[in-house]
Amino acid sequence: MLRLLVTVMAILITVPAMAADKVTLMLNWYVYGEHAPFFYGKEKGIYAKHGIDLTIEEGRGSGTVTQVVAAGTVPFGYVDVPTMMRAAVKGAPVVAVGVALQTTPMSVMGFVDKNIKKPDDLKGKTVATTPGDSMSQIWPLFLKKTGLKETDFKTVSGNATTKLNAVINGQADVLLGYVMDQSMKIKDATGKDVYPIKFADYGINLVSSGIITNTAYLKGHEDLVRRFMAASVESIKESSQHPKEAAQAILNANPKGGKIGTLTQGFELTIPLYKDPTGKSTQPLRVSDQNMTETVNVMVDYGGLDAKAKADVKNYYTNAYLPK
Repeated sequence: MLRLLVTVMAILITVPAMAADKVTLMLNWYVYGEHAPFFYGKEKGIYAKHGIDLTIEEGRGSGTVTQVVAAGTVPFGYVDVPTMMRAAVKGAPVVAVGVALQTTPMSVMGFVDKNIKKPDDLKGKTVATTPGDSMSQIWPLFLKKTGLKETDFKTVSGNATTKLNAVINGQADVLLGYVMDQSMKIKDATGKDVYPIKFADYGINLVSSGIITNTAYLKGHEDLVRRFMAASVESIKESSQHPKEAAQAILNANPKGGKIGTLTQGFELTIPLYKDPTGKSTQPLRVSDQNMTETVNVMVDYGGLDAKAKADVKNYYTNAYLPK
């Protein structure tokens, strides 16, 4: 009996632990503060605890990353969910398995010393936009909600870099941007603080970034997806309690990923966006049906989303793989 016990123990000691699943997450863009939870979760072993060997790759836009996930090149993407829906309604095999930013970060922003703090302050000013991008599409709804007209201000157009430079160089007073992204880029370049007028404060309910996967991959890897989402929920919760440490995790993985001050501030500006404005969801990444329905309605009316998306909103997201 003793000999048998020794033999069993020897076998258990020599059998290697089960290898973690190698998983790649492709971000929507170059790293910035919003991405801190993934780097923090990887650094602190949260993903490893759930059997995930995580690789994080930078992306080149939500549309491109959605295509990469749809093609099955990477299992997970972190993208703008309304952008993903535009692809999904046309047949792309992708679905959101968690919505991180449940309040839109879209804002019109300029230097604090311009004293532009409410919509009426935009009158007579110059606004820099990028035609066709997501913010420019929703801009008419913001104007409608706030009672502004296109003739109340001057508009200058350019690509994303030109738009930033227009504000930095004083050719424009404000630009359309994300509260935790473009505002930090401007501060990095100038050292000056930026004040955002947030679209969400004027009745625009619209989700933003979330985690997406390929529908075929989801069916074939349900346990892995559940573990990945459990780790992501935990990473968001933990990193939100330690924003500077989470921002530092970005730099530990990518020393050229930015400056600790603005990465931290950018992530601190991200944290409130995790909250469901409808009040129906309290768990990170768990989006309410109401919030998604309102998002689809806004995107159909203003964001170029095909009207048939309204037929079944639940085609584009699921909460089934989040921890209960």
